[in-house]
Amino acid sequence: MELQELKRQVLNGKLIGKEEALWLAEAPLEELCRAADEIRKAFCGNGFDICTIINGKSGRCSEDCKYCAQSAFYHTGAGEYPLLGTEELTAQARYNDERGVLRYSIVTSGKRLSDQEVDRMCESIRDIKEETGISVCVSFGLLNEDQYRRLKEAGAERVHNNLESSRNYFPQVCTTHSYDDKLAAIRAAKAAGLSVCSGGIMGLGETMEDRIDMALTIREQGIRSIPVNLLNPIPGTPYENNERLSLEDMRRIVAVFRFLVPDASIRLAGGRGLLPDKGRACFLSGANAAISGDMLTTAGITIGQDMEMLSELGYVPERQEAGAF
Repeated sequence: MELQELKRQVLNGKLIGKEEALWLAEAPLEELCRAADEIRKAFCGNGFDICTIINGKSGRCSEDCKYCAQSAFYHTGAGEYPLLGTEELTAQARYNDERGVLRYSIVTSGKRLSDQEVDRMCESIRDIKEETGISVCVSFGLLNEDQYRRLKEAGAERVHNNLESSRNYFPQVCTTHSYDDKLAAIRAAKAAGLSVCSGGIMGLGETMEDRIDMALTIREQGIRSIPVNLLNPIPGTPYENNERLSLEDMRRIVAVFRFLVPDASIRLAGGRGLLPDKGRACFLSGANAAISGDMLTTAGITIGQDMEMLSELGYVPERQEAGAF
């Protein structure tokens, strides 16, 4: 294989497969990242999709995801509180909207919200849409199609549901729900007319093959918003002693993902603040989206800092929607 030839094929509309992606994972890093950035520019231009999240319900989660500070299985000192009220959710949405953020995602702990909780969130979403122009995303666990339809009718536009890793590696990450449970929720959201954001966490102990398999599954689902999280090893979780991936590791991952899903919003998410350059090099290696502000249980990077960096890199805040493939 030859890197420039693979780049040419992608630019001409070919979707590369697993064998080519594994080869790219061993290619010279700088050449790989330059090629990925060319692909990004060709398919997505200089638009940059920026979003923020709010922890709408915290702690005491019944799931045993080994990376998570909010799991009831582990003792991490994470805060615990029930669903936030409409006033607080809308105030935070307004704050983000006024600072140029494009999307605002409400994230809740737990396997899934109850019907009553979904109704409460619908009320909050309607208020947010009346008061702001921001796009609302939701991450409420493994809901069904009817629940997703109600959220869409209230004004939600996108559902976030990370696959976390490959089908092969997922049982090492979580045992209280399955990969198929996640895929069923993703399909239910799409059937309800919502777009989907789904990616994973890098540094759980997975291989590059696992990462590529996950990206291919995401591509097969027609998903074009792909969060790439860097594991922040939380004390008290089973992954607290995992070795943190390097900036070079993250650049290679986003570059390979760009080759695999050329028209996607490849979104640096949790853990970006652990990178020495806060993601700048990744934004020149194929990534073109980010979560800004604080994460769920850890501090992030301020919206002002991110907007300044994006301007320096020549990016323009812009909602990226589903692409051509």
